[in-house]
This record gives sequence, C-alpha cells and structure tokens, in this order.
Amino acid sequence: MRDVAVVSYAQSPAQRDAGGTTDVEMLVPVIDRALADAQLTRKEIDFICSGSCDYLAGGAFSFVMAVDALGATPSAQESHVEMDAAWALYEAWLKFQCGEIDVALIYGFGKSAPGDLPDVLSLQLDPYYTQPLWPDSISLAAIQAQMALAKGCFTERDMAEVVAASRRNAIHNPAAQLKGEFDVSDLLKEETFVSPLRKHDCCPITDGCSVLILASAEKARALCERPVWLRGINHRMESHFLGTRDLTTSTSTMKAAETLKLDGDKLDVAELYAPFSHQQLILQQSLKLTDNTRVNPSGGALAGHVLMAAGLDRFGAAAREIWSGRADRALAHATSGPCLQQNMLAILEGA
Repeated sequence: MRDVAVVSYAQSPAQRDAGGTTDVEMLVPVIDRALADAQLTRKEIDFICSGSCDYLAGGAFSFVMAVDALGATPSAQESHVEMDAAWALYEAWLKFQCGEIDVALIYGFGKSAPGDLPDVLSLQLDPYYTQPLWPDSISLAAIQAQMALAKGCFTERDMAEVVAASRRNAIHNPAAQLKGEFDVSDLLKEETFVSPLRKHDCCPITDGCSVLILASAEKARALCERPVWLRGINHRMESHFLGTRDLTTSTSTMKAAETLKLDGDKLDVAELYAPFSHQQLILQQSLKLTDNTRVNPSGGALAGHVLMAAGLDRFGAAAREIWSGRADRALAHATSGPCLQQNMLAILEGA
C-alpha cells in the first residue's frame, strides 16, 4: 500500500446563511488558501474530486458549475461524488493506491439555508417503503434517540453534556458557527423540539465549504513540515431498511473499527461526525473510546454543519490537532444516510 498524507486543509467560516454568495465564490478563496499553505499551484494537482448534493442547489449537475472555482485549465482528472466529500477523499485515496496520482485536491460544499434540509434528506430513504411517508431527518433521529434512552444507553443529561462540550470546544475554532459556555442544567430546561430532542441536540443549518489536499510520500515531505499520514481507512454500510437495524448502536462503525484493529484507548483525538448529540454517544460507545481520547476538540458538527463537507471537516480537524502538536494519533469519522447508516473511519498519525 502507498503511503498517503494530508498536507493542507482550509475551510470557510460556517454561516447560518451565505445569502446570494455562489458556490464558486465560496470556494475560490478557500482553494487558494489550501494551495498556498502547501506551496502548490493548480498545475501541480493531478486529481480533483468533490462532494456535494444537487438537491441542495435545486438544479441538476450543479457540481459542474463549481468546477469553475478551479478553472478549465490546466486540465486535470476530475470526479465527483453525490455525498459527503469524505467519500471524495476515499476515491482519491484509491487512485493513490493504483499509482495513478501523487497530489489530489478534495473539496466539499453546500448551502442548506435556501431549502428545507430535513425534508431534502428524506430523499435518501428507501424509495419504496419509507421515502413515500416523508419522514424528515430530525424525526428519524428522534426515534433513534428515544429507543436508546428507553434502552438505558444514556440519559438526556448525557446528551446535554455533549452539546455543552461541543460549544465549549468550538470557542477555539474560528470557523465554528455555535460556540460559548453553556450550563447543562439550563440546556435541559429548554423545550423539546421533536421529542426527546431539543433544538440544541440538532446540528445547525450551515452554508460553507472545505478543501483538503492529499499527497504521496514522495511529495508530502516537501509540501508539509509534518505530514499527517492516513494509516488506515475503512467504510461500511448498514441496511437501507430502518426496521431491520438496531438503531441504538452502530454495527457498521464497529465492523470498520475491527477491520482497522482500532484500539480506542490509544487515540489522542477522535473527530466524530455526529449531526445529533445522541449519535455522538452511540459512536463513542461503539468505538469503546475512553477518557484518554479528546472527542471533537473542534466542536464537531453540532458547532457547524456544512452538509457534504462536515465529514471532510473531521479529517481536516483531526489533521490540525496533529499539526499543532496536541495529538500524535487521531481518528476521523464520517457518516451518511439516516441514523448513522453509512460510516467511514480513518486513522491519522503524525509520524
């Protein structure tokens, strides 16, 4: 297997509503910053892969217009995934393993503010039995949370503590949307939104984009003082039919961790993509993380959730912890689909 490393990462500020700013206008300065940090030009990029969702933009092939942010020349291999850009990273990683490329630029973007995101996400559901009922993403997450609470997996106080920790950690993240010191007892006094979830248990609507650059071992050391190596990556998915899954745990995450021989006690940091507070608890339990691991030091998705970039942000945030010297070994996690249907894990190391 070829060694591949993260050598640069940049993101736009997470905004509640970017207004009339186009995807290209959001992407250009972030791409420029990521390239500058790695001392690269567009000519040196072998492969470009993006993650986005046409349903967010409301137009077919909207991702093609975003390619304008990189320009028509010089020509480069280009691809796209209709899901979170973490899966665009996975596609790029496969191209590295095939020996086809040495430098790849991955980007994800999304503007959730213009539409009704919970209903848009209903289009991910099984088209025969579930999607025709139009259950929204928050209601499905509420069912999952209620099942876990009834089973005794955790308490509502545990969920509120996740939110408080997220916003406290986000104070140090200049790109975060929601940050500050919040008292757990005060959070529990808030009314339920979709029982048992309160609004703070749900990720915020966010517009923005992110860019990450990967390089082969031959290139990485010249581009970055401390490359962050991808030591293992694995993706698993569970049934499309919610009724056939145990929603109180994450079997696919456990399988991915088992394949990677992940030891939850030997991680300095875990950046988990949990759009809802209870999902972070499910993931922590499924991964058997201990108090030795700092979870979501960036604030995670509860502090800012750019749909189609939030998974890539977990890779970038984990890499930043290693670049800063606050961590040597980190876990990056991405999810897609209702109730943690698909999950990807990656082990990142600084040596």
